[in-house]
Parts: sequence; C-alpha cells; structure tokens
Amino acid sequence: MATQRLGLIMHGITGRMGYNQHLVRSICAIRDQGGVVLPNGDKVMPDPILVGRNAEKVEELAKRHGIARWGSDLDKALANRDDTLFFDAGSTQMRAELLTRAIDAGKHVYCEKPISETLEVAAKLARHADARGIRHGVVQDKLYLPGLQKIRMLRDSGFFGRIFAVRGEFGYWVFEGDWQAAQRPSWNYRKGDGGGIILDMLCHWRYVLDNLFGEVKSVSCLGATHIPERVDEAGKRYTADADDAAYATFQLEGGVVAHINSSWAVRVRRDDLVTFQVDGTHGSAVAGLTRCFTQHRVNTPRPVWNPDQPQTMTFLDQWEEVPDNVVYDNGFKAQWEDFIRHVVAGTPWKYTLWEGVKGVQLAEAGLQSWAERRWVDLPALER
Repeated sequence: MATQRLGLIMHGITGRMGYNQHLVRSICAIRDQGGVVLPNGDKVMPDPILVGRNAEKVEELAKRHGIARWGSDLDKALANRDDTLFFDAGSTQMRAELLTRAIDAGKHVYCEKPISETLEVAAKLARHADARGIRHGVVQDKLYLPGLQKIRMLRDSGFFGRIFAVRGEFGYWVFEGDWQAAQRPSWNYRKGDGGGIILDMLCHWRYVLDNLFGEVKSVSCLGATHIPERVDEAGKRYTADADDAAYATFQLEGGVVAHINSSWAVRVRRDDLVTFQVDGTHGSAVAGLTRCFTQHRVNTPRPVWNPDQPQTMTFLDQWEEVPDNVVYDNGFKAQWEDFIRHVVAGTPWKYTLWEGVKGVQLAEAGLQSWAERRWVDLPALER
C-alpha cells in the first residue's frame, strides 16, 4: 500500500462554510484518518495550502489546524506545479474568475455553488474546463445527507410506487442584527453583493430534484423581501434589497410535481431546518437532514374531516422511522473523498461544473418567473 500526496490550494476557507465544512470537517478529517483510500488500496493524502486576502486570519487558521502552508498570493500558489487541485468557497461574484485562473494554470477545480450569478458565465466556465481537459466538480452536499440517502434507498426499493408529489420546507429565522446578531453574513441580503435566497437555494433544489425525483422541466417562482432593513456586522443599518424568501413550484419529468418553500424569515415548527415529504401511490416518507419517517399504504389511517370537534388522531405517531442500518459520514467529507478518487484514479464522477450550470439555470429561471409572473421552461443546455 502506497500513499501519494495531493497538492491542494484552498481558497475561501475563512468563511463559515469554507472553514467548518470544507477545511475542518473534510480536509482536516481526511488527513486525521490517514487519507483517502483508492480502489487499488493505495491512499491519497491531501497537502493543502490555505490562501486568502486576510493573511493574518489565514495564518491563524493554518497554525490552529497544523497546516504548514498558507499565503495571500493566489497567483504564486497557482504557479506551483506541485499543487494540482484548486478549491474555492469564496463569494459567488468572484468564483468564475478565480476558477478560470485556476483552469488556465492547468489545475483541476472543485467549488461551492452557485458557480456564477448568470447562466451565460456558468456555461462558459464549464465549456472552458472541458476544453482544457481538467477534472472539475461542484459541491452537491445535500445528496449525501442521511435523510436524503434514506429517501434514495426507499425510492430504489420501490417503496413509493409511482412518485407524484414532493413537498419541501427549508429555512429558519435569521435575526435582523439589531437586538440579536444575524446568523448569516449581511451580503446575503444585498443584490449588489450577489445575495438572494433564489440564487442560493434553487441551485440546491435543482440537484436534489434532478437526482432523486426527476429532471426539472419548468418552474413557477415567487420571491419576496420580507425584512427590508437589517443591521450588518459593524452595527450599521442597511437596506436589504435581495429576496429572503422564495415559494417555488416545479414540474419534473414523469409528471412529478414539486413545491419547495425557502425562507430566512420563518420560525421553525417541523422536525428539522429542511424537510421533504415524498408522496407515492404505495407510500409516503418525510425526511430531514438525518432522520426519515415512512407511512405505507397498508398502514395509512382513515382520517375523517370534522371541524366541529377537536382532532383525535395524533398524526406524528402514525409514521415509522427508517433505522440507521449504515454509518453515515459527513456529507461534505464524503463528496470530497469521491472527488479526490476521481482526480487521482479516474473513478466515475457525475457532479461536474455542468451540474452547477444546471443550478444557475434554475435560479435564473426562478428570478425570471418572479419578474414576469409566469411559468418558465428549462431547455436542454448547449455544451
């Protein structure tokens, strides 16, 4: 068994997602476990260099996690031939330009979503990556969640019969920043900084729907800015002009209808911050991030509508939980391991930049639907 080094340039790791999920819970965890095992039994050990504009903060993070290499000069990092993979979790507005520079330097690329603010730029980026022959990927983390993996297992087993409807609820109350600090960065609520929940979340819903229930064919979306003024990290009030809620209906191939509410202005009274209900002819399931509950047609009770007396059924007690028969790893880490195997050993890989392009396509169509108050179809992408 041999262990080979993978030189990895990590950009955008000072942000919440880049630090927690990608640096600490993925790359550091992979290093702690001894690397990524390849199909032939060999291992790959990531050797990251952390790069960011705030050199002092990047250095502090590197030292905190025992990472020997760090810097603020991205051009210098990209010029190092010993580092062959570039990762970005920075701002959406900078992503396409950063990835283009990395691709031009001959690096394989992996990144957070959205990969761009517009479909035109996203498709151009993916075409450029294909033309240069590098390997590329985009984070599709929710497919690796235990709850949705259980949904996939139920689907593959035939539990649902014919699926005809999917209902999703995502979101939580993000404090305005005046009397309690906001849980999300203020740029999320400014259009000029690339904010907005439609661009953010419809990219997620595209890959969830496409991979689990059927390819998205059209969308009807209504956005809203429910909280028009917020307070930023410096305590300064600002106009929140980006959408903080989206109410979207999707038509999928095969006749499946999906509806997903996404909101940063909703108080949670459900099992998790995101839940999906899947209804089929033979059974239904409700999944959150980790847990999943089912109700088969042979176990479906017979409710009776009677508004003249209190409800006697306890509906939540009528569902059976899917057991954890397998050990689920962190979803971000699991996808990192899959992509590293793809880069080093050429194992199959589906979640290329083109999957990121599809997400941007849906987000752009959702914004168009809102602006024009109509259904918008999604044509096949031209590669």
